[in-house]
Amino acid sequence: MSLKIEDLKVYYCMRRGDCRAVEDVTFEIEKGDAVGLVGESGCGKSTVAFAILRMLPSPGEIMGGHIYFEGEDIATMDDDAIREFRWTQIAMVFQGAMNALNPILRVSDQITEAMLKHNRELSKDEAIEKTRELFKLVGMDPDRINHYPFEFSGGMKQRAMIVMALACDPKFLIADEPTTALDVTVQAQIMQLLRRLSDELGITLMLITHDLSVVAETCRNVIIMYAGKIVETGAVVEIFQKPWHPYAQGLIASIPSIERSRDQTLASIPGSPPNLLDPPQGCRFHPRCKFARDLCIKEDPVLLEVSPGHKAACHLATGKIKDSKWRPGKEVALL
Repeated sequence: MSLKIEDLKVYYCMRRGDCRAVEDVTFEIEKGDAVGLVGESGCGKSTVAFAILRMLPSPGEIMGGHIYFEGEDIATMDDDAIREFRWTQIAMVFQGAMNALNPILRVSDQITEAMLKHNRELSKDEAIEKTRELFKLVGMDPDRINHYPFEFSGGMKQRAMIVMALACDPKFLIADEPTTALDVTVQAQIMQLLRRLSDELGITLMLITHDLSVVAETCRNVIIMYAGKIVETGAVVEIFQKPWHPYAQGLIASIPSIERSRDQTLASIPGSPPNLLDPPQGCRFHPRCKFARDLCIKEDPVLLEVSPGHKAACHLATGKIKDSKWRPGKEVALL
């Protein structure tokens, strides 16, 4: 087991109250796997990533739970230990490559800084040579390592961010919306690169995105979040062919398809995500769900296995409520 999260709770404690950004999140990622963490903006995806690295922005705080990486609980590490842990064990490709690099420093200086910080036996020349090799690995001209960020295109900046994340040979890589602000062609190149690096280097990959089509091309397994909670998880093929949770069904139904007829409109999920300062009781999706019943309002469904390796948190999936119009599968006409 590479990463194991148990009952993770992350709140942003503010004057208006506690924003319950992540609650009771539990999942496991096997070593060498490629997993997509999917959901709408504000559902808690990036908060989970920042909690794993213990980099939550103020006033975010881990309120409970455990984050095990290869048996060691990251949530209980002291500050010195977590600083050594970052980049050498788990690294992150941050969202928004356009703004993630320091504009007044050469790209090579920004990459070698992390190498030299975590490996004091490494010389400056060795760090530069390693940077050149990493540039080759991601398909960039190594002679460009001394350029400034403004001399790079968007795709090149994203590749430089990937190089920075790989600089200290991590075992686990988190990529947070790595295709933001990139055109479609470059997006495809970046996703192919991440999958190739995961396969060739044996790095475990967690991809954070709102785009299920990207997950389908890159990942083996998927975790779907809604309003701070996991609603469905399993193999990509299994969930795409037979989603159980109405939210997962809505997401998949909204993906454009070349097989769709011209007069057939894309599905959409009505309403808006809830305010996590005061989330709905019971299932957090029930205000937007056409199948919701009284039980959904009163009782929060538990994430249970619906088939081997496939879990869903829905009273429909467990059989506690019945609806003749609902069935597992992407072909369900939800809306």
